[in-house]
Amino acid sequence: MTDGSSPLAVNHQTKAVIWDMDGVIADTAPYHFRAWQETFRQRGAHYSEAAFRRNFGKRNDAIIENVLGAGVPAAEVAAITAEKEELFRRRAAGMIKPLPGAIGLMRALREHGIPQAMGSSAPIENIEMVTRELGIKGFFQAIVSGREVAEGKPSPQVFLLAAKKLGVRLQDCLVIEDALAGVSAAKRAGMTCIAVTTSNPRAELGEADLVVDSLEEVTVDKLMSLFKG
Repeated sequence: MTDGSSPLAVNHQTKAVIWDMDGVIADTAPYHFRAWQETFRQRGAHYSEAAFRRNFGKRNDAIIENVLGAGVPAAEVAAITAEKEELFRRRAAGMIKPLPGAIGLMRALREHGIPQAMGSSAPIENIEMVTRELGIKGFFQAIVSGREVAEGKPSPQVFLLAAKKLGVRLQDCLVIEDALAGVSAAKRAGMTCIAVTTSNPRAELGEADLVVDSLEEVTVDKLMSLFKG
């Protein structure tokens, strides 16, 4: 895995895959939802499942602003974030399960020599827990967490940084996402995108180049066929 300080040499023939984590690789949504509910409840705010799904994939500061309104002091945002993520990791520890097809596709991509990165809004502590519990850290040549960029999804920054770390052109990257914000970020980055219907209905994911109900439907050949040129 690269540390981001020196990108790999750009190979104009290389295609790469950038994975989102929550809802694509790992089935973490129930633990995030309950952690957010408890955190907001302690501050007198109700957090519905519909609101959770709308916000899924966004960075914590954006979620907090959406629920509690603008103007929450930065120190309070940091405190809410720390509390929520601690609750999440406590609830999810030892319970992380991979979503169908994800690890198989990672393995197939590695066998074909296709570089892979993770571009997630999650803090690095969550990424480390999930990759450790699923035993998948070795699949990634680069990892980008939410704290490494100034703007969260739907800003494309997380995917732009992942491409830079891999040393691959933007048009040669394919993103695998489940969240509306993530799909939008991928397309704004000029990348191809596969969306999985784990978090949102198919009808809402039409901006993606391919929408699937499970990554079990995706082969390396099918994935590579989506690239233009």
